[in-house]
Amino acid sequence: METLNDYLPQSVEGKSVLITGGTSGIGLAVAKLLAKLGARVMIFGHEQERLDNALAAIKETATGDVYGYAADASTEEGIATIFKQADEKLKTLDVLINNVAVGFNDVTDGSYKDWQYVVDTNLLSYLACCAGAIERMVPKGSGHIINMGSMSAVSREGSGSVYVATKAAIQAYSESLRKSVNKDGIKVTLIEPGAVDTNMQEESSEDKQKKIDNLEMLEANDIAMSVLYCLSQPKRCDVLEIKIKPLLQII
Repeated sequence: METLNDYLPQSVEGKSVLITGGTSGIGLAVAKLLAKLGARVMIFGHEQERLDNALAAIKETATGDVYGYAADASTEEGIATIFKQADEKLKTLDVLINNVAVGFNDVTDGSYKDWQYVVDTNLLSYLACCAGAIERMVPKGSGHIINMGSMSAVSREGSGSVYVATKAAIQAYSESLRKSVNKDGIKVTLIEPGAVDTNMQEESSEDKQKKIDNLEMLEANDIAMSVLYCLSQPKRCDVLEIKIKPLLQII
Protein backbone atom coordinates (compact mmCIF):
# COMPACT_ATOMS: atom_id res chain seq x y z
CA MET A 1 0.00 0.00 0.00
CA GLU A 2 1.11 3.55 -0.64
CA THR A 3 -0.41 4.95 2.55
CA LEU A 4 -3.03 4.08 5.12
CA ASN A 5 -5.41 6.18 2.99
CA ASP A 6 -5.54 3.25 0.54
CA TYR A 7 -7.41 1.21 3.14
CA LEU A 8 -9.86 3.89 4.23
CA PRO A 9 -13.42 4.16 2.88
CA GLN A 10 -12.85 7.91 2.59
CA SER A 11 -9.49 9.64 2.53
CA VAL A 12 -8.66 12.53 4.84
CA GLU A 13 -6.23 13.93 2.27
CA GLY A 14 -6.91 17.61 1.59
CA LYS A 15 -9.37 17.95 4.47
CA SER A 16 -9.05 21.15 6.53
CA VAL A 17 -8.83 20.25 10.21
CA LEU A 18 -8.77 22.49 13.30
CA ILE A 19 -7.56 20.84 16.53
CA THR A 20 -7.82 22.47 19.94
CA GLY A 21 -5.22 21.40 22.49
CA GLY A 22 -3.06 20.14 19.66
CA THR A 23 0.33 20.73 21.24
CA SER A 24 0.58 17.57 23.34
CA GLY A 25 -1.01 14.23 24.15
CA ILE A 26 -4.02 13.14 22.14
CA GLY A 27 -4.27 16.36 20.16
CA LEU A 28 -0.67 16.14 18.99
CA ALA A 29 -1.03 12.45 18.09
CA VAL A 30 -4.14 13.21 16.03
CA ALA A 31 -2.45 16.14 14.29
CA LYS A 32 0.60 14.05 13.38
CA LEU A 33 -1.51 11.21 11.99
CA LEU A 34 -3.87 13.36 9.92
CA ALA A 35 -1.09 15.59 8.58
CA LYS A 36 0.91 12.51 7.59
CA LEU A 37 -2.11 11.32 5.59
CA GLY A 38 -2.36 14.63 3.75
CA ALA A 39 -4.87 16.62 5.79
CA ARG A 40 -4.38 20.36 6.14
CA VAL A 41 -4.02 20.75 9.90
CA MET A 42 -4.14 23.75 12.21
CA ILE A 43 -3.41 23.40 15.92
CA PHE A 44 -3.31 25.86 18.77
CA GLY A 45 -2.24 26.01 22.37
CA HIS A 46 -1.43 28.78 24.83
CA GLU A 47 2.27 28.01 25.39
CA GLN A 48 4.50 29.20 22.55
CA GLU A 49 7.44 26.88 23.27
CA ARG A 50 5.24 23.79 23.39
CA LEU A 51 3.50 24.96 20.22
CA ASP A 52 6.83 25.36 18.40
CA ASN A 53 7.93 21.87 19.46
CA ALA A 54 4.62 20.36 18.37
CA LEU A 55 4.74 22.03 14.96
CA ALA A 56 8.26 20.74 14.39
CA ALA A 57 7.19 17.19 15.30
CA ILE A 58 4.12 17.30 13.03
CA LYS A 59 6.03 18.70 10.06
CA GLU A 60 8.61 15.89 10.21
CA THR A 61 6.16 13.50 8.53
CA ALA A 62 3.42 15.80 7.22
CA THR A 63 2.34 15.61 3.59
CA GLY A 64 -0.28 18.33 4.02
CA ASP A 65 -0.09 21.95 5.17
CA VAL A 66 0.50 22.50 8.89
CA TYR A 67 -0.29 25.67 10.83
CA GLY A 68 -0.22 26.58 14.49
CA TYR A 69 -0.91 29.61 16.64
CA ALA A 70 -0.66 30.54 20.28
CA ALA A 71 -4.08 31.24 21.75
CA ASP A 72 -5.90 30.58 25.00
CA ALA A 73 -8.97 28.40 24.52
CA SER A 74 -10.40 29.55 27.86
CA THR A 75 -11.00 33.09 26.54
CA GLU A 76 -13.34 34.63 24.00
CA GLU A 77 -10.40 36.50 22.50
CA GLY A 78 -8.41 33.28 22.06
CA ILE A 79 -11.25 31.56 20.23
CA ALA A 80 -11.78 34.59 17.98
CA THR A 81 -8.07 34.64 17.14
CA ILE A 82 -7.91 31.03 16.09
CA PHE A 83 -10.96 31.22 13.83
CA LYS A 84 -9.56 34.35 12.23
CA GLN A 85 -6.36 32.43 11.50
CA ALA A 86 -8.34 29.42 10.27
CA ASP A 87 -10.23 31.62 7.80
CA GLU A 88 -6.98 33.10 6.52
CA LYS A 89 -4.95 29.89 6.25
CA LEU A 90 -7.37 26.98 5.88
CA LYS A 91 -9.96 29.02 3.92
CA THR A 92 -12.58 26.38 4.66
CA LEU A 93 -13.24 24.06 7.60
CA ASP A 94 -14.09 20.39 7.17
CA VAL A 95 -13.29 19.04 10.63
CA LEU A 96 -13.20 20.43 14.17
CA ILE A 97 -11.60 18.31 16.87
CA ASN A 98 -12.40 19.70 20.31
CA ASN A 99 -9.67 18.20 22.45
CA VAL A 100 -8.35 20.82 24.88
CA ALA A 101 -8.79 19.96 28.55
CA VAL A 102 -7.31 20.54 31.98
CA GLY A 103 -7.67 18.24 34.96
CA PHE A 104 -8.95 19.24 38.37
CA ASN A 105 -10.00 17.61 41.61
CA ASP A 106 -12.93 18.71 43.79
CA VAL A 107 -14.50 22.03 44.71
CA THR A 108 -12.86 21.70 48.10
CA ASP A 109 -9.46 21.94 46.39
CA GLY A 110 -9.76 25.33 44.76
CA SER A 111 -11.41 28.71 44.41
CA TYR A 112 -14.15 30.09 42.19
CA LYS A 113 -11.51 31.36 39.78
CA ASP A 114 -9.99 27.86 39.54
CA TRP A 115 -13.34 26.24 38.78
CA GLN A 116 -14.19 28.91 36.26
CA TYR A 117 -10.94 28.32 34.38
CA VAL A 118 -11.66 24.57 34.18
CA VAL A 119 -15.22 25.13 32.96
CA ASP A 120 -14.12 27.79 30.46
CA THR A 121 -11.43 25.48 29.07
CA ASN A 122 -13.15 22.10 29.20
CA LEU A 123 -16.70 23.12 28.33
CA LEU A 124 -17.20 26.69 27.17
CA SER A 125 -14.39 26.43 24.62
CA TYR A 126 -16.15 23.40 23.13
CA LEU A 127 -19.38 25.35 22.77
CA ALA A 128 -17.60 28.37 21.27
CA CYS A 129 -15.54 26.31 18.83
CA CYS A 130 -18.60 24.33 17.77
CA ALA A 131 -20.42 27.59 17.10
CA GLY A 132 -17.54 28.83 14.97
CA ALA A 133 -17.27 25.55 13.10
CA ILE A 134 -20.99 25.24 12.43
CA GLU A 135 -21.09 28.78 11.05
CA ARG A 136 -18.50 27.72 8.47
CA MET A 137 -19.87 24.23 7.77
CA VAL A 138 -23.56 24.98 7.24
CA PRO A 139 -23.12 26.95 3.97
CA LYS A 140 -21.33 24.01 2.34
CA GLY A 141 -23.69 21.40 3.78
CA SER A 142 -21.05 19.18 5.33
CA GLY A 143 -18.57 18.89 8.18
CA HIS A 144 -17.52 16.75 11.10
CA ILE A 145 -17.16 17.75 14.74
CA ILE A 146 -15.38 15.41 17.14
CA ASN A 147 -15.68 16.18 20.83
CA MET A 148 -13.11 14.49 23.04
CA GLY A 149 -14.85 13.49 26.24
CA SER A 150 -13.79 11.02 28.90
CA MET A 151 -15.00 7.80 30.44
CA SER A 152 -14.97 9.80 33.67
CA ALA A 153 -18.41 10.95 32.50
CA VAL A 154 -19.49 7.32 32.82
CA SER A 155 -17.50 6.07 35.80
CA ARG A 156 -17.92 9.34 37.77
CA GLU A 157 -15.15 8.50 40.18
CA GLY A 158 -15.17 10.03 43.64
CA SER A 159 -12.15 12.22 42.97
CA GLY A 160 -12.01 14.90 40.30
CA SER A 161 -15.65 15.97 40.54
CA VAL A 162 -15.05 19.30 38.77
CA TYR A 163 -13.41 17.54 35.82
CA VAL A 164 -16.15 14.90 35.82
CA ALA A 165 -18.80 17.62 35.68
CA THR A 166 -17.28 19.13 32.52
CA LYS A 167 -16.95 15.77 30.78
CA ALA A 168 -20.51 14.75 31.70
CA ALA A 169 -21.66 18.04 30.21
CA ILE A 170 -19.72 17.33 26.99
CA GLN A 171 -21.44 13.95 26.78
CA ALA A 172 -24.92 15.52 26.99
CA TYR A 173 -24.00 18.44 24.76
CA SER A 174 -22.66 16.21 21.99
CA GLU A 175 -25.87 14.17 21.85
CA SER A 176 -28.05 17.27 21.71
CA LEU A 177 -25.81 19.05 19.19
CA ARG A 178 -25.86 16.08 16.86
CA LYS A 179 -29.67 16.16 16.73
CA SER A 180 -29.50 19.85 15.95
CA VAL A 181 -26.99 19.85 13.09
CA ASN A 182 -27.45 16.46 11.39
CA LYS A 183 -30.02 18.07 9.08
CA ASP A 184 -27.27 20.41 7.88
CA GLY A 185 -25.04 17.51 6.84
CA ILE A 186 -22.77 17.91 9.88
CA LYS A 187 -21.66 14.85 11.83
CA VAL A 188 -20.98 14.98 15.57
CA THR A 189 -18.96 12.25 17.26
CA LEU A 190 -18.14 11.86 20.93
CA ILE A 191 -14.98 9.92 21.82
CA GLU A 192 -14.60 8.93 25.47
CA PRO A 193 -11.18 7.49 26.34
CA GLY A 194 -10.19 5.84 29.57
CA ALA A 195 -6.71 6.36 31.01
CA VAL A 196 -4.28 7.65 28.36
CA ASP A 197 -0.58 8.48 28.61
CA THR A 198 -0.82 12.29 28.50
CA ASN A 199 0.39 15.19 30.63
CA MET A 200 -2.89 15.05 32.54
CA GLN A 201 -1.77 11.82 34.19
CA GLU A 202 0.25 12.93 37.19
CA GLU A 203 2.69 10.02 37.18
CA SER A 204 6.26 9.57 36.04
CA SER A 205 6.96 8.47 32.48
CA GLU A 206 8.29 5.18 33.85
CA ASP A 207 5.12 4.49 35.83
CA LYS A 208 2.91 5.31 32.86
CA GLN A 209 4.93 3.03 30.61
CA LYS A 210 4.51 0.22 33.14
CA LYS A 211 0.75 0.73 33.00
CA ILE A 212 0.82 0.64 29.21
CA ASP A 213 2.83 -2.59 29.30
CA ASN A 214 0.37 -4.01 31.86
CA LEU A 215 -2.61 -3.07 29.63
CA GLU A 216 -3.84 -0.54 32.18
CA MET A 217 -3.24 2.60 30.11
CA LEU A 218 -3.61 3.61 26.47
CA GLU A 219 -1.20 5.49 24.25
CA ALA A 220 -2.29 8.73 22.60
CA ASN A 221 -1.86 7.06 19.21
CA ASP A 222 -4.65 4.63 20.11
CA ILE A 223 -7.08 7.52 20.33
CA ALA A 224 -5.70 9.09 17.15
CA MET A 225 -6.59 5.92 15.25
CA SER A 226 -10.13 6.12 16.66
CA VAL A 227 -10.41 9.67 15.35
CA LEU A 228 -9.19 8.55 11.93
CA TYR A 229 -11.78 5.76 11.88
CA CYS A 230 -14.58 8.24 12.51
CA LEU A 231 -13.39 10.74 9.90
CA SER A 232 -12.81 8.16 7.19
CA GLN A 233 -16.28 6.61 7.16
CA PRO A 234 -18.46 7.25 4.08
CA LYS A 235 -21.05 10.02 4.25
CA ARG A 236 -23.85 7.53 4.90
CA CYS A 237 -22.19 6.40 8.16
CA ASP A 238 -22.47 8.52 11.29
CA VAL A 239 -20.37 7.26 14.21
CA LEU A 240 -22.17 8.62 17.26
CA GLU A 241 -19.71 7.72 19.99
CA ILE A 242 -16.71 5.58 20.80
CA LYS A 243 -15.75 4.45 24.28
CA ILE A 244 -12.21 3.14 24.41
CA LYS A 245 -10.38 2.04 27.54
CA PRO A 246 -7.31 0.01 28.43
CA LEU A 247 -8.13 -3.69 28.51
CA LEU A 248 -7.40 -4.04 32.22
CA GLN A 249 -8.61 -0.66 33.48
CA ILE A 250 -11.61 -1.30 35.71
CA ILE A 251 -14.37 1.17 34.90
